Amino acid sequence: MTDPEKCSCFGQMEKVFPMGDDGLRHTPESCMACPEKTPCLREAINGPDGPKVQEEKVDRSYRSGRMGFFERWAKKKALHQLKKDR
Repeated sequence: MTDPEKCSCFGQMEKVFPMGDDGLRHTPESCMACPEKTPCLREAINGPDGPKVQEEKVDRSYRSGRMGFFERWAKKKALHQLKKDR
């Protein structure tokens, strides 16, 4: 597929990697057969909503006890700076 042929949902976080009922993000079944699935998900993660997904990951790690307060603080600060720079 070339750029003009890409789906209208290409790289749109809430369409290609929405939040599930369990609080985790899942790729919809309709995306699994798409030949552009991997580049599409990469585009979504590297797009403007990417830091939000990383923040969710940091928060889950902190809540589960796999990350301490200072590590969480440092990562959130770096993500905030990344959002500001974009």
